[in-house]
Formats: sequence, structure tokens, C-alpha cells
Amino acid sequence: MVEATKHGATPLEGDGKRILMIFGSPKDNSLCNALGEAYAQGARSEGHVVRLLKLGEMAFDPVLHQGYDQSQALEPDLLEAQRQIHWAEHLVFVYPVWWGGVPALLKGFFDRVFLPGFAFRYRGVRSWEKLLEGRTADLLVTLDTPPWYFRWIYGAPGHRQMTRTILGFCGIKTRRLAEFAPVRSSSEEQRQAWLRKAETLGTRN
Repeated sequence: MVEATKHGATPLEGDGKRILMIFGSPKDNSLCNALGEAYAQGARSEGHVVRLLKLGEMAFDPVLHQGYDQSQALEPDLLEAQRQIHWAEHLVFVYPVWWGGVPALLKGFFDRVFLPGFAFRYRGVRSWEKLLEGRTADLLVTLDTPPWYFRWIYGAPGHRQMTRTILGFCGIKTRRLAEFAPVRSSSEEQRQAWLRKAETLGTRN
């Protein structure tokens, strides 16, 4: 479900940017969650309005059973997610890379929510409308693989999927992609430094 603010109350919206953070890890206690909370804290300190969408707490079927051949009714949590995406000026996706790409829960969220008529609309064979155009995104991504290896040996498939074939296809421009890696061999000191980095990123909206 959507958490309006850290303490559950919706602040008055002034000049601050409207930011929706989408947590793509199904785990409650994770480095991703800590990074996202740190980013949100930094953004709120600058007067931005931040709402949190934690996929692991939402009730929905992540499987698009019939593809686009049949309509699949959206659960209340997904309808609310669409409303929040329309509300937001800036989206922040926080997730781990698993098997080179995004977790199944996050991919299922895109499959169910970023539908024709909401995120894009085909005009012809090679032409489409980007219905979410005008929004920007930051990606906070954790990996066990060293970033250089993920990029130069594997070709960064998860990054290209997110920035180009999902967000870019719908008109959302990725502003920053911050990698926090490798997690498995990181020290407590390194993880604390990552949290400070995430908070700083939140202040730069």
C-alpha cells in the first residue's frame, strides 16, 4: 500500500516536487529498503512530498495470465498505484538485481500496471504515444556483482531493460542510476556510506 509520509500523514503540497518511491524487493528487511528510506529522508528535508509504494506489502497477482489478449481486472492496490504514478512528477525505483534483471515481483508490477492506455498507446506498427512523458526517474540498484563486471561482461541487461525498454518506452526519462555494489562482500562501514549517499541523492531533486 502507499505510505504518504514517514509518519502516515500527508503534508501540504507547496513548491516541493511530488516524488513516488517504488520499492521493488519483496523483502521487508533489506538494504534496498534502508536505501529508499534514506533517499526519502533526504528529499523530505528539502521540502519535497514523498510517498512510498512497497510492492511486498501490496495484494496483487503479478502474472499477466493472458498477456494483452484479454483484460485482467486490476486489484485495488494496483488501481491506487496507477493513481499515485499519475500524481508523481518524479519516480524512484529501489530494487536488487537478481539473475541480471529486476525481481519477478517488480517485473510483474510493470506487466500489470504499465498497460496500453495507461503507460503507452500504439498508433501503428512503429509508432506509439508515451503516455507517462514528462516524468523523470532515479534508480537505486543493489548488486552482488561488481558494477564493472555487470556492465562490461554481462552488458548490464537489467539497466537497459529499465531505462530503455520499460521507462523510456513509456516516456519516463531516467535521470540517475546509482549502483550499490558488490553487496555480498561489503563492510558495515561501506553500507553506512551507501546510506549517506542515498540520502544525499534525495536532497538533489
